[in-house]
Amino acid sequence: MKIAIEGCAHGELDKIYECVETLQRREGINVDLLICCGDFQSVRNNDDLRAMAVPEKYQNICTFYKYYSGEKIAPVLTLFIGGNHEASNYLQELPYGGWVAPNIYFLGRAGVVQFGNLRIGGLSGIFKGHDYLQGLWECPPYTPGSLRSVYHIRSLDVFRLSQMKENIHIMLSHDWPRGITSYGDKENLLRRKPFLRDDIESNQLGSPPAEKLLHTLKPQYWFAAHLHCQFAAVINHDNNRETKFLALDKCLPRRRHLQILDLATEYDGDKTLKYDPEWLAILRNTNHLLSVKNVDCHLPGPGGDERYDFTPSEEEKNAILSLLDTLIITNDSFVKTAPVYRPGAPKCQPTEPVLNPQTAYLCEKLGIDDPIQVIIARSGRTIRHVQIENNQNEEKDDIIEQTPFKCSKLSLPAPITPSGNDEDASRETLACTPENSFLSISNTSDCITPPSATKKVFKRRNLAIYTPEEEPESDSSSSFMSTQSPRSSKIFCKNDL
Repeated sequence: MKIAIEGCAHGELDKIYECVETLQRREGINVDLLICCGDFQSVRNNDDLRAMAVPEKYQNICTFYKYYSGEKIAPVLTLFIGGNHEASNYLQELPYGGWVAPNIYFLGRAGVVQFGNLRIGGLSGIFKGHDYLQGLWECPPYTPGSLRSVYHIRSLDVFRLSQMKENIHIMLSHDWPRGITSYGDKENLLRRKPFLRDDIESNQLGSPPAEKLLHTLKPQYWFAAHLHCQFAAVINHDNNRETKFLALDKCLPRRRHLQILDLATEYDGDKTLKYDPEWLAILRNTNHLLSVKNVDCHLPGPGGDERYDFTPSEEEKNAILSLLDTLIITNDSFVKTAPVYRPGAPKCQPTEPVLNPQTAYLCEKLGIDDPIQVIIARSGRTIRHVQIENNQNEEKDDIIEQTPFKCSKLSLPAPITPSGNDEDASRETLACTPENSFLSISNTSDCITPPSATKKVFKRRNLAIYTPEEEPESDSSSSFMSTQSPRSSKIFCKNDL
């Protein structure tokens, strides 16, 4: 099984799929699955742009809407988690995961799914201590504050993931686990990103909840993004278990944003996307802990008089199998819940939440609550339903045959593999790979786009896109965007780990 791992997508699906297809042709491989580590930007129309926490001048439609409208179909099954630059109104429709477009699946606020015999878990959003203990109170229309807090991870999501006992093979987060730099070539990272030194030395870089999950779940692989640089590490746990960590860059020319993971055939299975019974049982067991209040909510733990261990028994997992018609997650359940993009349409703040049929189905089957429905019910409003039976016909006329390109004029030339005799290319590759990382230089194929391969001059459009004017939103990315040099990195991928 071969899996492509992408860092921050930032809406550039056309370019990412183009890069994956180029690698498939050049290497003679078939990629079974693409995983994106946040900042996916599933923007369907101009209204969704208002639900993204970026300055208005950087609200670009990009290319996801083509796949939402049906103008294009994702050429490879795609899984993603949320980051801190998302169309939050759309992702809030799918708190437990679901299709955002045919063949493109969101893992939810937190989630675990199976692909073949592989178990993949994910935690969406970024960590902010002042919001971590709060309930899931945000709901469109957003205020300037809730527009940002909506993508801050909550303790309930982490608590639920920590109940998992069966082995998770791949774990995803947007920001890095705190302390991860101690397990890799920290000095190499600081030579490239010296402005991270203060946060690293004070142990402020990264997410404490992700750190907790790293040492609790002990997955075989952990992938992240957010800080827009590549970093590899190996964490040795007790009982001879280890986690191979890799952070990737964003999809821009000459950036290390893509990694091909080659897994043993034992993980292949039927290569079908399925619900995970253990995870669904945990959602069911912990539904009573869901809060939609704008206050700190403390979860049960040892020493109290209530249940605090919600790891499901075999009976509870078997009950999930009897509740669902099938564990297979098919594209048939995707439904458009908003109009597709129309050029020139005005941008309006989304005001009415939508009941997504995928969420309604899962909530009904498992007997769990949809946070948005609870918020709407408490406020006395009525949630809007989607007319599924007429949806396909109604949306047909909205599909744009010729799409005007509204995103940045970036170009990702075809990756070029340096020959074994190219000393300059080999030396450069060695210099960019941490000596103690799990990325093996031998028996791999490096995909490097040299500066001479692109004829167009790349004009950087988003030096400040991740530095919102109101408040910084990442642990350190708000300071490093203006200091990175586009000449210092390249498109990078390997087909072995």
